[in-house]
Amino acid sequence: MTLKAWVQKGRELGASDVHLEAGTVPVVRVRGELVRIGEPLPAAYLEQVSQSLLSAEAWEIFAARGSADISTAVGGMRCRINVYRTIRGLVIAVRLLSPAVSGLRACNLHPDLRRLVDATTGLIVVCGPTGSGKSTTLAALIEEVNTSHARNVITLESPLEYVFANRRSFIRQREIPTHSPSFEQAIVDALRENPDVLVIGEMRTPEVIRLTLNAAETGHLVLATLHSATCIEALSRICMSFPAEIQGSIRAQLADCLVGVICQRLDFLEAYQVRVPRCEVLQASIAAKGTIRSGQLSQIANVIQAGGEDGMWTFDRYQRWMEQKKDWVRATPTATVAEEGASVAVGARESLSNVGVPKPVVPKAPVTKRPPTAPATATAPRSEASAGEAPIEITVDEDLDLAELAKQVERRSS
Repeated sequence: MTLKAWVQKGRELGASDVHLEAGTVPVVRVRGELVRIGEPLPAAYLEQVSQSLLSAEAWEIFAARGSADISTAVGGMRCRINVYRTIRGLVIAVRLLSPAVSGLRACNLHPDLRRLVDATTGLIVVCGPTGSGKSTTLAALIEEVNTSHARNVITLESPLEYVFANRRSFIRQREIPTHSPSFEQAIVDALRENPDVLVIGEMRTPEVIRLTLNAAETGHLVLATLHSATCIEALSRICMSFPAEIQGSIRAQLADCLVGVICQRLDFLEAYQVRVPRCEVLQASIAAKGTIRSGQLSQIANVIQAGGEDGMWTFDRYQRWMEQKKDWVRATPTATVAEEGASVAVGARESLSNVGVPKPVVPKAPVTKRPPTAPATATAPRSEASAGEAPIEITVDEDLDLAELAKQVERRSS
């Protein structure tokens, strides 16, 4: 099987990831669990696939470093791919991305989150464990900006995952290290490129966090992701990344520029057969800013609990909203289109609230025909609900008008 076939197989199974390792059976991650598929793969096959994915320059970097990140379309599906070496040989880890970038509703997120991107300056942090859908939520927020505001958006990602089309906003996407050697250099450069919105794929180092806070303080709206399990942990990680002697000033800087924090997990809804994010949301209210500035981060949970009217959500409160919601949406890939030698995903969205509900029958407009000059046999029109039943045959006499014909059809149908 080709890599394209493995990706398509994973998509058919509803997987989020595909893992291929030399000498090991392929596995896919479905609903968070690993599932074995196929037979063990030969090392030569993985070597060939890896070389086809990486350019000559990227292959040299991979040979020296032992791993490489790329993003590309495989079989019409956008994928984030990591190639790395283990004791058994090469491994290819493929993250299957959504076929199209959509807004909050299409990603099954609460519509109140849109209030965050209405801000013109400050910092929005999207956090959660690995594989919790942070990149998808970040893309949904960018698309909300794209459809509602005329802004200059610069994204810094490693690798570049979702590809955006300019709508009301202009989105310039830069990949690290393809378009800039590092996040640090890219952030410094971006501040001279007249951005309204700056998107940072991940805050990994203290220097990136420092530059991110500075960008949020200097009149830009900054969106960034971070690995953490709760909003408290996200704020603590930001502050604890710096030496103890300057953490007080960092907390003050964070309190001044923070817009909000979204922390999410993925839950599987058995009734709808879809995984949806369950979120904890912190809004930068006066109480939240004061708690951060004073260093009492353990009290953030109480701030969120009491901040329902300010648009804050605990995990439990968000779950109660999820239990009331019925119109969940899932992505359904419908077709692939070849464009300039590359496959581009074409996605469609299907409302789960309508699954299993029959489509309404639309009556056909009556067609007026001349009465036949000789006796003839006509078949009464059938609706979709009567499909499969025997046709109703009636005899039409020469002098029978259309009104009488309609009455006869009605009597036969009853």
